[in-house]
Amino acid sequence: MSASRIARDTGPKPTPDAATRTTTGSAQKPEAGRPAPSAAPKALLLAALLVAAFNLRPAVAGLGPMLDDVRRGLHMNAAMAGVLTALPSLCFALFGLLAPRLARRIGPAVTVCAGMAAIGLGLAARALAPDSAVFLLLSAVALAGIAVANVLMPVVVKRYFPDRVGPVTGLYSMSLSVGTSVAAAFAVPLTNALGGSWRVGLGVWALAAALAVVLWLAQLALQRRDSTPQPSGSASAPGTPITRSRTAWLLAVFFGLQATAAYAAMGWLPQILQDAGISATESGLLLAVTMAVSAPLSFVIPSLAARRPDQGPIVLLLAVLGLVSYAGLAFAPAAAPWVWAILLGIANCSFPLVLTLIGLRSRTGEGVARLSAFAQGVGYLISVPGPILVGVLYQREHGWYEPLALLAVLMAVQAVVGRRAGRPRSVEDELGQ
Repeated sequence: MSASRIARDTGPKPTPDAATRTTTGSAQKPEAGRPAPSAAPKALLLAALLVAAFNLRPAVAGLGPMLDDVRRGLHMNAAMAGVLTALPSLCFALFGLLAPRLARRIGPAVTVCAGMAAIGLGLAARALAPDSAVFLLLSAVALAGIAVANVLMPVVVKRYFPDRVGPVTGLYSMSLSVGTSVAAAFAVPLTNALGGSWRVGLGVWALAAALAVVLWLAQLALQRRDSTPQPSGSASAPGTPITRSRTAWLLAVFFGLQATAAYAAMGWLPQILQDAGISATESGLLLAVTMAVSAPLSFVIPSLAARRPDQGPIVLLLAVLGLVSYAGLAFAPAAAPWVWAILLGIANCSFPLVLTLIGLRSRTGEGVARLSAFAQGVGYLISVPGPILVGVLYQREHGWYEPLALLAVLMAVQAVVGRRAGRPRSVEDELGQ
């Protein structure tokens, strides 16, 4: 689906009072005071969304293959490296919770633009860091920008593409997956092509963030109303704490468990394969395959989910594939590593699915902002111990049976929680709004 087609499909309709149908079967009308932008700004907004999504993972995925070089270059000890691996989830949780407040004050588009600027600044500056502490601090700047954009992407989609939540979520999820796989696959080759310095190899990703800033500034110039505070008094305006919503908690736990699985795969899959006798080069390629296979599915799955009143069956299917992959990696990792990598990549499509659920489980943009901040903030906090505990179990056992058993148990819990979160309802109904 092209950007121009989406822009035409979501542009002003001949009958502006016509209700837009949601997957829960209720009619959804444009929010008061939110006139839809014309087709040209919408096409630019979609392009800005896609480039921004591309920037949401290279800061993390591009660091993993080069971590040994970074540690040696900065004389980073193992404890500091452990903090560095846990830093993304911590920053995504803490800074993501601030995103709705910023969006209410300066507008979601301005906030996303500022997030892209923080990513670019953090990536460029950390490449010049003289020591480990400064590197961590500047990494946190980039991760703060990612956290803000993480939370507000579903908000922008809900606000400007209310009748295309599934397809547009799918497009930016696909772009995010492409950014992840490109960073994982090309971090080392790109560094070598640029002279072999890890500083240049890490800093070059700031160029993609700079492009995103340019696109968002152009979007703001064409669509000035994005920079104004959201009107108060909406049905989802802050009042009743979202913590009273059962669906919000289900989504938060679901988000946290799928993030645990994704970060465990990103951090440990190459080691699992290398311990099975697979070369470092092939294991890196298999990690890239795991990340890349989710790219096309990240578009397909949200579109399918948005057409269904109940997304639970999709949750269960992805969990089953994840369990099969864990079983294969535990008992026969070298027998069919490409199969296990592909299945794991498909299972990791729970990420675009939960983003779609966040957009579908609230009726308003403000509601999506609160739900997105809560689900991602709490979810990322839940995900912090998982990859660390996997490492602890691996170090104790010097094998992968116990770590993979832990991940399998968490995947089973994820299936149960996600199945319940996929039931058709809205947080406003649960909060009496």
